[in-house]
Amino acid sequence: MQMGQQVFNQLKAKGEIIQSSPLYDTLTPIADAITKAAQPRYNHPFKFYLVHEAEPNAFSAPGGNVYVVDSLLYFVKNTDELVGTLSHEVSHTIHHDSMRLMEEEQKIAQREIAAAVLLGVDRWQLLGLLLLGKLHSLSYSRDDESKADLTGSDICATTGYNPYGLVWLFQDFQNAKMGKVPQILSDHPNNQNRVNALEKHFRDNPSVFAKFSSDRKSAKAISLPKDTSEVFLR
Repeated sequence: MQMGQQVFNQLKAKGEIIQSSPLYDTLTPIADAITKAAQPRYNHPFKFYLVHEAEPNAFSAPGGNVYVVDSLLYFVKNTDELVGTLSHEVSHTIHHDSMRLMEEEQKIAQREIAAAVLLGVDRWQLLGLLLLGKLHSLSYSRDDESKADLTGSDICATTGYNPYGLVWLFQDFQNAKMGKVPQILSDHPNNQNRVNALEKHFRDNPSVFAKFSSDRKSAKAISLPKDTSEVFLR
């Protein structure tokens, strides 16, 4: 909880937390549906925040905070893709993936952390800073990403949104030309492997997934205000 609070404090200090925006009208009902589906799996309340950064992204921190970059809502092509993205990020928190990242980081940087503490730097503040860097650097392992895909699809199905949204997102990206991409689109593993794993998961669990259509025409449209800097910077 302390480490997650430090991530929030640092984002707020940099002016990246968006307190008020018309985009919350779109995000909030989606966040509520994901929270209802995912909360039984985690012992701290999930909270969703819009943040303003250069590239579309989403990431979660220990303690339950989920950060959604405003431009991500314009990057996805429909509501199901957005729900799949955020369900994936929530799954990283449920699996405690970021805590494992920091445990490894602590082992690597024990001397540096000890020295900083001796100089009066708060340990949790330092670890929060290190974690924020990790969350932005696509540092999750291949296995972590694969597990988050599957758990995320389970959560998405529980919300009633279409878990094929995550499949469509990966398929879209295969032909996209972007230098930087949302965290869930990092190449650990590559997109086709992730699509194959998700589709196998759907086939193996027909009681959960058979009711959902793989046809993109069934996707739920996303309603957003005009993409302007005035919207993003509020």
